[in-house]
Amino acid sequence: MTDRTEPLAQTVSYPGLGSRPHAVEVAAPHVIVLFGACGDLARRKLLPGLAYLAVSDLAPEIRVVGTSLEEMDDASFRAFTRQALAEFGNRPLTDDQWAVFEERLHYVPQARGADELARVVREESAALGEGAGLLHYLSVPPKAALSVIESLREAGLVAGSRIVMEKPFGTDLASAVDLNDRVHQTFAEEQIFRIDHFLGKEAAQNILAFRFANGLFEPIWNRNFIDHVQIDIPETLGLDRRAGFYEETGAYKDMVVTHLLQVLAFVAMEPPTALEPGAISEEKNKVFRSMLPLDPGQVVRGQYAGYRGEEGVARDSDTETFIALRCEIDNWRWAGVPFYLRTGKRMAEGARIISIAFKEAPRTMFPANSGVGQAGPDHLTFDLADESKVSLSFYGKRPGPGMKLEKLSMQFSTRETEAAGDVLEAYERLLLDAMRGDHTLFTTAEGIESLWERSAPLLQSPPPVKPYPPGTWGPNAIHQLIAPHAWRLPFERAWREKPSAG
Repeated sequence: MTDRTEPLAQTVSYPGLGSRPHAVEVAAPHVIVLFGACGDLARRKLLPGLAYLAVSDLAPEIRVVGTSLEEMDDASFRAFTRQALAEFGNRPLTDDQWAVFEERLHYVPQARGADELARVVREESAALGEGAGLLHYLSVPPKAALSVIESLREAGLVAGSRIVMEKPFGTDLASAVDLNDRVHQTFAEEQIFRIDHFLGKEAAQNILAFRFANGLFEPIWNRNFIDHVQIDIPETLGLDRRAGFYEETGAYKDMVVTHLLQVLAFVAMEPPTALEPGAISEEKNKVFRSMLPLDPGQVVRGQYAGYRGEEGVARDSDTETFIALRCEIDNWRWAGVPFYLRTGKRMAEGARIISIAFKEAPRTMFPANSGVGQAGPDHLTFDLADESKVSLSFYGKRPGPGMKLEKLSMQFSTRETEAAGDVLEAYERLLLDAMRGDHTLFTTAEGIESLWERSAPLLQSPPPVKPYPPGTWGPNAIHQLIAPHAWRLPFERAWREKPSAG
Protein backbone atom coordinates (compact mmCIF):
# COMPACT_ATOMS: atom_id res chain seq x y z
CA MET A 1 0.00 0.00 0.00
CA THR A 2 1.16 3.52 -0.73
CA ASP A 3 0.33 6.75 1.04
CA ARG A 4 -1.35 9.52 -0.88
CA THR A 5 -0.18 13.05 -0.16
CA GLU A 6 -2.25 16.07 -1.19
CA PRO A 7 -0.68 19.11 0.51
CA LEU A 8 -2.76 22.05 1.56
CA ALA A 9 -1.82 25.53 0.48
CA GLN A 10 -0.06 26.72 3.62
CA THR A 11 3.59 26.08 4.38
CA VAL A 12 5.76 27.11 7.29
CA SER A 13 7.62 30.39 7.18
CA TYR A 14 11.03 29.21 8.38
CA PRO A 15 11.78 25.60 7.46
CA GLY A 16 14.66 23.98 9.26
CA LEU A 17 18.13 23.85 7.75
CA GLY A 18 18.14 21.36 4.90
CA SER A 19 14.45 20.54 5.22
CA ARG A 20 11.84 20.61 2.50
CA PRO A 21 9.03 23.19 2.88
CA HIS A 22 6.48 21.46 5.06
CA ALA A 23 2.78 21.35 4.23
CA VAL A 24 -0.10 19.76 6.09
CA GLU A 25 -0.94 16.40 4.58
CA VAL A 26 -4.52 15.56 3.76
CA ALA A 27 -5.10 12.03 4.99
CA ALA A 28 -6.00 9.39 2.45
CA PRO A 29 -8.86 6.97 3.18
CA HIS A 30 -7.59 4.62 5.87
CA VAL A 31 -7.93 1.11 7.16
CA ILE A 32 -7.26 1.17 10.90
CA VAL A 33 -6.30 -2.13 12.49
CA LEU A 34 -7.13 -1.94 16.19
CA PHE A 35 -5.24 -4.49 18.28
CA GLY A 36 -6.80 -4.96 21.71
CA ALA A 37 -10.14 -3.93 20.25
CA CYS A 38 -12.10 -5.30 23.22
CA GLY A 39 -9.92 -3.69 25.88
CA ASP A 40 -10.71 -0.86 28.25
CA LEU A 41 -8.92 1.87 26.27
CA ALA A 42 -10.68 0.83 23.06
CA ARG A 43 -14.06 0.86 24.81
CA ARG A 44 -13.63 4.19 26.55
CA LYS A 45 -11.68 6.24 24.03
CA LEU A 46 -10.66 4.66 20.74
CA LEU A 47 -13.95 3.28 19.42
CA PRO A 48 -15.97 6.40 20.36
CA GLY A 49 -13.22 8.57 18.86
CA LEU A 50 -13.07 6.58 15.63
CA ALA A 51 -16.86 6.70 15.35
CA TYR A 52 -16.86 10.49 15.63
CA LEU A 53 -14.04 10.90 13.11
CA ALA A 54 -15.70 8.48 10.70
CA VAL A 55 -18.96 10.43 10.50
CA SER A 56 -17.37 13.90 10.69
CA ASP A 57 -15.95 16.03 7.89
CA LEU A 58 -12.54 16.06 9.59
CA ALA A 59 -11.29 12.66 8.55
CA PRO A 60 -11.25 10.66 5.33
CA GLU A 61 -13.26 7.48 4.93
CA ILE A 62 -12.25 5.09 7.71
CA ARG A 63 -12.67 1.34 7.95
CA VAL A 64 -11.86 -0.37 11.26
CA VAL A 65 -10.61 -3.93 11.60
CA GLY A 66 -10.63 -4.96 15.24
CA THR A 67 -8.66 -7.88 16.59
CA SER A 68 -8.27 -9.29 20.09
CA LEU A 69 -8.26 -12.53 22.09
CA GLU A 70 -12.06 -12.58 22.38
CA GLU A 71 -14.00 -14.79 19.98
CA MET A 72 -16.39 -12.51 18.09
CA ASP A 73 -17.80 -12.07 14.60
CA ASP A 74 -18.57 -8.80 12.85
CA ALA A 75 -22.08 -8.61 14.32
CA SER A 76 -20.85 -9.15 17.89
CA PHE A 77 -18.10 -6.56 17.49
CA ARG A 78 -20.58 -4.04 16.13
CA ALA A 79 -22.85 -4.63 19.13
CA PHE A 80 -19.84 -4.25 21.46
CA THR A 81 -18.90 -0.98 19.75
CA ARG A 82 -22.43 0.43 19.94
CA GLN A 83 -22.51 -0.31 23.66
CA ALA A 84 -19.14 1.43 24.08
CA LEU A 85 -20.49 4.50 22.29
CA ALA A 86 -23.59 4.51 24.49
CA GLU A 87 -21.52 4.32 27.68
CA PHE A 88 -18.56 6.54 26.85
CA GLY A 89 -19.27 8.55 23.70
CA ASN A 90 -19.59 12.31 24.19
CA ARG A 91 -21.18 12.88 20.78
CA PRO A 92 -24.10 10.54 20.19
CA LEU A 93 -24.50 9.21 16.66
CA THR A 94 -27.85 9.37 14.94
CA ASP A 95 -29.34 6.11 13.67
CA ASP A 96 -28.31 7.03 10.14
CA GLN A 97 -24.74 7.82 11.23
CA TRP A 98 -24.48 4.56 13.15
CA ALA A 99 -25.76 2.63 10.11
CA VAL A 100 -22.93 4.09 8.05
CA PHE A 101 -20.26 3.44 10.69
CA GLU A 102 -21.25 -0.12 11.57
CA GLU A 103 -20.82 -1.21 7.97
CA ARG A 104 -17.19 -0.18 8.26
CA LEU A 105 -16.52 -2.31 11.36
CA HIS A 106 -15.00 -5.77 11.04
CA TYR A 107 -13.45 -8.17 13.49
CA VAL A 108 -10.83 -10.94 13.26
CA PRO A 109 -10.19 -13.04 16.38
CA GLN A 110 -6.50 -13.30 17.13
CA ALA A 111 -6.77 -17.10 17.09
CA ARG A 112 -7.39 -17.04 13.34
CA GLY A 113 -3.83 -15.91 12.73
CA ALA A 114 -1.97 -13.31 10.73
CA ASP A 115 -3.06 -14.59 7.32
CA GLU A 116 -6.75 -14.13 8.05
CA LEU A 117 -6.11 -10.65 9.43
CA ALA A 118 -4.14 -9.77 6.29
CA ARG A 119 -6.94 -11.04 4.05
CA VAL A 120 -9.59 -8.86 5.73
CA VAL A 121 -7.30 -5.82 5.78
CA ARG A 122 -6.56 -6.16 2.07
CA GLU A 123 -10.26 -6.54 1.27
CA GLU A 124 -11.08 -3.37 3.16
CA SER A 125 -8.17 -1.53 1.58
CA ALA A 126 -9.28 -2.57 -1.89
CA ALA A 127 -12.76 -1.27 -1.12
CA LEU A 128 -11.25 2.15 -0.32
CA GLY A 129 -9.38 2.26 -3.62
CA GLU A 130 -5.83 2.88 -4.72
CA GLY A 131 -3.69 4.91 -2.35
CA ALA A 132 -5.52 3.88 0.83
CA GLY A 133 -3.49 4.25 4.01
CA LEU A 134 -3.00 1.65 6.73
CA LEU A 135 -2.66 2.48 10.44
CA HIS A 136 -2.05 -0.11 13.16
CA TYR A 137 -3.04 0.89 16.70
CA LEU A 138 -1.48 -1.28 19.42
CA SER A 139 -3.86 -0.95 22.36
CA VAL A 140 -2.16 -3.91 24.04
CA PRO A 141 -0.02 -4.50 27.14
CA PRO A 142 3.65 -3.53 26.62
CA LYS A 143 4.77 -7.17 26.74
CA ALA A 144 2.48 -8.01 23.81
CA ALA A 145 3.65 -5.20 21.51
CA LEU A 146 6.62 -7.04 20.00
CA SER A 147 4.58 -10.16 19.23
CA VAL A 148 2.00 -7.99 17.46
CA ILE A 149 4.78 -6.39 15.41
CA GLU A 150 6.07 -9.87 14.53
CA SER A 151 2.60 -10.90 13.34
CA LEU A 152 2.35 -7.77 11.19
CA ARG A 153 5.65 -8.67 9.55
CA GLU A 154 4.46 -12.22 8.91
CA ALA A 155 1.23 -10.91 7.41
CA GLY A 156 3.02 -8.49 5.08
CA LEU A 157 1.21 -5.51 6.59
CA VAL A 158 4.26 -3.32 7.26
CA ALA A 159 5.18 -1.64 3.97
CA GLY A 160 3.55 1.77 3.60
CA SER A 161 1.81 1.51 6.97
CA ARG A 162 2.09 3.45 10.23
CA ILE A 163 1.94 2.14 13.78
CA VAL A 164 0.72 3.79 17.00
CA MET A 165 2.28 2.48 20.20
CA GLU A 166 1.02 3.03 23.74
CA LYS A 167 3.19 3.71 26.80
CA PRO A 168 5.32 2.76 28.59
CA PHE A 169 8.25 2.76 26.18
CA GLY A 170 10.62 0.63 28.23
CA THR A 171 11.25 0.70 31.96
CA ASP A 172 14.83 2.03 31.94
CA LEU A 173 17.46 3.07 29.41
CA ALA A 174 18.56 -0.47 28.49
CA SER A 175 15.00 -1.73 27.94
CA ALA A 176 14.06 1.40 25.95
CA VAL A 177 17.09 1.03 23.67
CA ASP A 178 16.32 -2.67 23.20
CA LEU A 179 12.63 -1.96 22.46
CA ASN A 180 13.46 0.74 19.94
CA ASP A 181 16.05 -1.47 18.25
CA ARG A 182 13.62 -4.37 17.95
CA VAL A 183 10.78 -2.21 16.66
CA HIS A 184 13.16 -0.59 14.15
CA GLN A 185 13.90 -4.04 12.73
CA THR A 186 10.39 -3.93 11.28
CA PHE A 187 9.29 -0.28 11.19
CA ALA A 188 11.29 2.81 10.28
CA GLU A 189 11.21 5.65 12.82
CA GLU A 190 9.02 7.78 10.54
CA GLN A 191 6.39 5.00 10.60
CA ILE A 192 6.23 4.91 14.42
CA PHE A 193 3.90 7.13 16.49
CA ARG A 194 4.51 6.82 20.25
CA ILE A 195 1.38 8.29 21.74
CA ASP A 196 0.98 10.55 24.77
CA HIS A 197 -2.66 11.61 24.98
CA PHE A 198 -1.76 14.55 27.24
CA LEU A 199 -0.10 16.29 24.28
CA GLY A 200 -3.27 15.83 22.24
CA LYS A 201 -5.24 18.05 24.58
CA GLU A 202 -6.24 21.50 23.40
CA ALA A 203 -4.69 23.13 26.47
CA ALA A 204 -1.28 21.51 25.91
CA GLN A 205 -1.13 22.96 22.41
CA ASN A 206 -2.35 26.29 23.76
CA ILE A 207 0.99 26.52 25.58
CA LEU A 208 2.71 26.83 22.20
CA ALA A 209 0.21 29.48 21.09
CA PHE A 210 0.59 31.52 24.28
CA ARG A 211 4.36 31.39 24.19
CA PHE A 212 5.21 31.87 20.56
CA ALA A 213 2.33 33.94 19.16
CA ASN A 214 2.27 36.68 21.81
CA GLY A 215 4.83 39.38 22.45
CA LEU A 216 3.45 39.63 25.98
CA PHE A 217 4.72 36.25 27.23
CA GLU A 218 7.78 35.08 25.30
CA PRO A 219 10.08 37.93 26.49
CA ILE A 220 9.45 36.99 30.14
CA TRP A 221 9.55 33.19 29.64
CA ASN A 222 12.95 32.64 31.26
CA ARG A 223 14.97 32.52 34.50
CA ASN A 224 14.95 36.34 34.84
CA PHE A 225 11.19 36.48 35.41
CA ILE A 226 10.00 32.96 36.27
CA ASP A 227 10.64 31.74 39.81
CA HIS A 228 9.52 28.11 39.46
CA VAL A 229 7.14 25.85 37.54
CA GLN A 230 4.70 23.24 38.83
CA ILE A 231 3.17 20.40 36.81
CA ASP A 232 0.58 18.73 39.00
CA ILE A 233 -1.55 15.78 37.87
CA PRO A 234 -3.24 14.12 40.88
CA GLU A 235 -5.79 11.37 40.29
CA THR A 236 -8.67 10.24 42.50
CA LEU A 237 -8.82 6.80 40.87
CA GLY A 238 -7.08 3.76 42.26
CA LEU A 239 -5.65 0.82 40.32
CA ASP A 240 -8.80 0.22 38.24
CA ARG A 241 -8.03 -3.52 37.89
CA ARG A 242 -4.47 -2.82 36.74
CA ALA A 243 -2.61 -4.18 39.79
CA GLY A 244 -0.41 -6.53 37.76
CA PHE A 245 0.72 -3.76 35.45
CA TYR A 246 1.05 -1.16 38.20
CA GLU A 247 3.14 -3.34 40.51
CA GLU A 248 5.81 -3.57 37.82
CA THR A 249 5.54 0.07 36.80
CA GLY A 250 4.62 2.53 39.55
CA ALA A 251 3.76 6.20 39.30
CA TYR A 252 7.11 7.37 37.93
CA LYS A 253 7.28 5.01 34.95
CA ASP A 254 3.53 5.13 34.35
CA MET A 255 3.05 8.91 34.46
CA VAL A 256 6.21 11.01 34.81
CA VAL A 257 8.35 9.74 31.93
CA THR A 258 5.48 9.40 29.48
CA HIS A 259 3.25 12.34 30.47
CA LEU A 260 4.58 14.97 32.88
CA LEU A 261 8.03 15.31 31.33
CA GLN A 262 6.52 15.48 27.85
CA VAL A 263 4.36 18.40 29.00
CA LEU A 264 7.43 19.97 30.64
CA ALA A 265 9.13 19.97 27.24
CA PHE A 266 6.30 22.12 25.78
CA VAL A 267 6.72 24.57 28.65
CA ALA A 268 10.52 24.73 28.46
CA MET A 269 11.41 24.32 24.76
CA GLU A 270 13.08 27.03 22.69
CA PRO A 271 11.15 28.54 19.77
CA PRO A 272 11.22 25.98 16.94
CA THR A 273 12.41 27.11 13.53
CA ALA A 274 8.98 26.14 12.19
CA LEU A 275 5.64 24.84 13.36
CA GLU A 276 6.38 21.46 11.85
CA PRO A 277 7.07 18.03 13.35
CA GLY A 278 10.83 17.82 12.86
CA ALA A 279 11.57 21.26 14.29
CA ILE A 280 9.28 20.81 17.31
CA SER A 281 10.62 17.32 18.08
CA GLU A 282 14.18 18.61 17.96
CA GLU A 283 13.44 21.41 20.45
CA LYS A 284 11.71 18.96 22.80
CA ASN A 285 14.69 16.62 22.59
CA LYS A 286 17.03 19.51 23.40
CA VAL A 287 15.08 20.03 26.63
CA PHE A 288 15.49 16.36 27.53
CA ARG A 289 19.22 16.45 26.77
CA SER A 290 19.56 19.55 28.98
CA MET A 291 17.87 18.01 32.01
CA LEU A 292 20.14 17.30 34.95
CA PRO A 293 20.07 13.68 36.19
CA LEU A 294 17.34 13.26 38.78
CA ASP A 295 18.58 13.48 42.36
CA PRO A 296 16.90 10.82 44.57
CA GLY A 297 17.25 13.28 47.47
CA GLN A 298 14.86 15.61 45.64
CA VAL A 299 12.16 12.96 45.19
CA VAL A 300 9.27 11.94 47.46
CA ARG A 301 7.75 8.53 46.78
CA GLY A 302 4.46 7.61 48.43
CA GLN A 303 2.07 4.69 48.70
CA TYR A 304 -1.55 5.09 49.70
CA ALA A 305 -2.67 3.23 52.81
CA GLY A 306 -4.35 0.00 51.80
CA TYR A 307 -2.44 -0.44 48.53
CA ARG A 308 -0.69 -3.59 49.76
CA GLY A 309 -4.09 -5.13 50.48
CA GLU A 310 -5.23 -4.77 46.88
CA GLU A 311 -5.64 -7.96 44.86
CA GLY A 312 -2.48 -8.69 42.87
CA VAL A 313 -0.22 -6.49 45.03
CA ALA A 314 2.69 -7.93 47.02
CA ARG A 315 2.23 -7.60 50.77
CA ASP A 316 5.69 -6.02 51.10
CA SER A 317 5.39 -3.92 47.91
CA ASP A 318 7.67 -0.91 47.55
CA THR A 319 5.86 0.32 44.42
CA GLU A 320 5.03 4.01 44.58
CA THR A 321 1.46 5.12 43.89
CA PHE A 322 2.58 8.75 44.33
CA ILE A 323 5.64 10.70 43.34
CA ALA A 324 6.74 14.31 43.65
CA LEU A 325 10.10 15.51 42.43
CA ARG A 326 12.24 18.50 41.61
CA CYS A 327 14.12 18.64 38.34
CA GLU A 328 16.23 21.29 36.62
CA ILE A 329 17.12 22.16 33.06
CA ASP A 330 20.74 23.15 32.67
CA ASN A 331 20.59 25.65 29.82
CA TRP A 332 20.74 29.42 29.36
CA ARG A 333 16.98 30.01 29.59
CA TRP A 334 16.22 27.90 32.66
CA ALA A 335 19.41 27.68 34.76
CA GLY A 336 18.44 27.75 38.45
CA VAL A 337 14.66 27.51 37.88
CA PRO A 338 13.20 24.45 39.65
CA PHE A 339 10.45 22.40 38.01
CA TYR A 340 8.24 20.58 40.51
CA LEU A 341 6.25 17.56 39.32
CA ARG A 342 3.60 15.67 41.26
CA THR A 343 1.21 12.84 40.45
CA GLY A 344 -0.43 10.02 42.36
CA LYS A 345 -3.39 7.69 42.80
CA ARG A 346 -6.26 8.02 45.32
CA MET A 347 -5.59 11.71 45.93
CA ALA A 348 -7.89 14.49 47.10
CA GLU A 349 -8.86 15.75 43.66
CA GLY A 350 -8.33 14.90 40.04
CA ALA A 351 -6.65 17.74 38.16
CA ARG A 352 -4.15 18.50 35.39
CA ILE A 353 -2.48 21.80 36.15
CA ILE A 354 0.60 23.61 34.83
CA SER A 355 1.44 26.63 36.97
CA ILE A 356 4.10 29.21 36.07
CA ALA A 357 5.11 31.25 39.14
CA PHE A 358 6.64 34.66 38.37
CA LYS A 359 9.21 36.32 40.56
CA GLU A 360 7.90 38.85 43.03
CA ALA A 361 8.89 42.50 42.92
CA PRO A 362 12.26 43.01 44.65
CA ARG A 363 10.97 45.90 46.76
CA THR A 364 7.54 47.20 47.60
CA MET A 365 6.31 50.71 48.27
CA PHE A 366 3.09 49.39 49.81
CA PRO A 367 2.64 49.31 53.61
CA ALA A 368 2.99 46.09 55.56
CA ASN A 369 -0.77 45.67 55.99
CA SER A 370 -1.60 46.26 52.32
CA GLY A 371 -1.82 42.54 51.48
CA VAL A 372 1.10 42.45 49.04
CA GLY A 373 2.92 39.12 49.24
CA GLN A 374 0.32 37.46 51.42
CA ALA A 375 -1.18 35.44 48.54
CA GLY A 376 2.08 34.35 46.94
CA PRO A 377 3.54 35.23 43.55
CA ASP A 378 1.66 35.93 40.34
CA HIS A 379 0.84 32.78 38.39
CA LEU A 380 -0.03 31.82 34.84
CA THR A 381 -2.02 28.59 35.08
CA PHE A 382 -2.96 26.15 32.33
CA ASP A 383 -5.68 23.62 33.09
CA LEU A 384 -5.22 20.56 30.86
CA ALA A 385 -8.76 19.34 31.45
CA ASP A 386 -10.99 18.97 28.41
CA GLU A 387 -12.35 22.51 28.77
CA SER A 388 -8.87 24.01 28.27
CA LYS A 389 -8.70 26.88 30.76
CA VAL A 390 -6.02 29.51 31.29
CA SER A 391 -5.75 31.92 34.21
CA LEU A 392 -3.40 34.81 35.00
CA SER A 393 -3.39 35.91 38.66
CA PHE A 394 -2.06 39.26 39.87
CA TYR A 395 -2.40 41.79 42.68
CA GLY A 396 -4.94 44.56 42.28
CA LYS A 397 -6.45 47.24 44.51
CA ARG A 398 -9.53 46.33 46.47
CA PRO A 399 -12.29 48.94 45.87
CA GLY A 400 -12.78 51.37 48.72
CA PRO A 401 -10.70 53.75 50.84
CA GLY A 402 -7.03 53.13 51.54
CA MET A 403 -4.60 50.94 49.63
CA LYS A 404 -5.63 47.35 50.29
CA LEU A 405 -4.55 44.82 47.67
CA GLU A 406 -5.86 41.36 46.87
CA LYS A 407 -5.27 38.63 44.31
CA LEU A 408 -7.36 38.97 41.14
CA SER A 409 -7.34 36.87 37.99
CA MET A 410 -8.10 36.97 34.29
CA GLN A 411 -9.47 33.69 33.01
CA PHE A 412 -10.19 32.11 29.66
CA SER A 413 -11.95 28.87 28.72
CA THR A 414 -12.59 27.35 25.30
CA ARG A 415 -16.22 27.00 26.41
CA GLU A 416 -16.48 30.78 26.13
CA THR A 417 -15.57 30.84 22.43
CA GLU A 418 -17.74 30.34 19.38
CA ALA A 419 -15.51 27.41 18.41
CA ALA A 420 -16.15 25.44 21.62
CA GLY A 421 -17.92 22.74 19.64
CA ASP A 422 -14.83 22.18 17.49
CA VAL A 423 -12.65 20.90 20.34
CA LEU A 424 -11.37 17.42 19.58
CA GLU A 425 -10.71 14.92 22.33
CA ALA A 426 -7.06 14.00 22.66
CA TYR A 427 -7.28 10.55 21.07
CA GLU A 428 -9.37 11.90 18.18
CA ARG A 429 -6.75 14.52 17.39
CA LEU A 430 -3.86 12.09 17.67
CA LEU A 431 -5.54 9.45 15.51
CA LEU A 432 -6.14 12.09 12.86
CA ASP A 433 -2.54 13.31 13.10
CA ALA A 434 -1.22 9.75 12.73
CA MET A 435 -3.32 9.25 9.60
CA ARG A 436 -1.86 12.49 8.24
CA GLY A 437 1.68 11.46 9.15
CA ASP A 438 2.15 14.40 11.55
CA HIS A 439 4.61 13.55 14.35
CA THR A 440 4.32 16.93 16.12
CA LEU A 441 2.49 15.62 19.20
CA PHE A 442 4.25 12.25 19.37
CA THR A 443 7.43 11.12 21.09
CA THR A 444 10.68 10.13 19.36
CA ALA A 445 13.03 7.27 20.18
CA GLU A 446 15.79 9.76 21.02
CA GLY A 447 13.56 11.68 23.41
CA ILE A 448 12.47 8.58 25.30
CA GLU A 449 16.03 7.30 25.64
CA SER A 450 17.23 10.70 26.91
CA LEU A 451 14.60 10.68 29.66
CA TRP A 452 15.48 7.18 30.80
CA GLU A 453 19.15 8.17 30.89
CA ARG A 454 18.37 11.12 33.20
CA SER A 455 16.18 8.82 35.32
CA ALA A 456 19.02 6.38 36.07
CA PRO A 457 20.02 7.76 39.52
CA LEU A 458 16.41 7.58 40.73
CA LEU A 459 15.80 4.10 39.33
CA GLN A 460 19.03 2.82 40.88
CA SER A 461 18.53 4.37 44.34
CA PRO A 462 14.83 5.15 44.88
CA PRO A 463 13.98 6.62 48.29
CA PRO A 464 11.63 4.45 50.39
CA VAL A 465 7.92 4.97 49.94
CA LYS A 466 6.08 7.00 52.56
CA PRO A 467 2.45 6.18 53.42
CA TYR A 468 -0.36 8.66 52.81
CA PRO A 469 -4.08 8.38 53.51
CA PRO A 470 -6.35 8.05 50.46
CA GLY A 471 -8.11 11.30 49.65
CA THR A 472 -5.15 13.53 50.58
CA TRP A 473 -2.44 15.36 48.64
CA GLY A 474 0.32 12.86 49.38
CA PRO A 475 2.94 12.40 52.13
CA ASN A 476 3.78 15.41 54.30
CA ALA A 477 7.36 15.39 52.97
CA ILE A 478 6.13 17.11 49.79
CA HIS A 479 6.06 20.42 51.67
CA GLN A 480 9.74 20.21 52.54
CA LEU A 481 10.50 19.30 48.92
CA ILE A 482 9.00 22.50 47.53
CA ALA A 483 9.87 24.90 50.39
CA PRO A 484 10.06 27.89 50.54
CA HIS A 485 7.36 27.70 47.87
CA ALA A 486 3.94 26.09 48.24
CA TRP A 487 1.95 23.72 46.06
CA ARG A 488 -0.70 25.45 43.97
CA LEU A 489 -3.17 22.61 44.49
CA PRO A 490 -5.55 22.76 46.20
CA PHE A 491 -6.53 26.10 44.69
CA GLU A 492 -7.41 28.95 47.00
CA ARG A 493 -9.95 30.09 44.43
CA ALA A 494 -12.19 28.18 42.04
CA TRP A 495 -12.33 28.56 38.29
CA ARG A 496 -15.10 30.89 37.26
CA GLU A 497 -17.86 29.29 35.24
CA LYS A 498 -19.64 31.02 32.39
CA PRO A 499 -23.29 31.68 33.39
CA SER A 500 -25.75 29.47 31.53
CA ALA A 501 -28.01 31.12 28.97
CA GLY A 502 -31.35 32.23 30.28
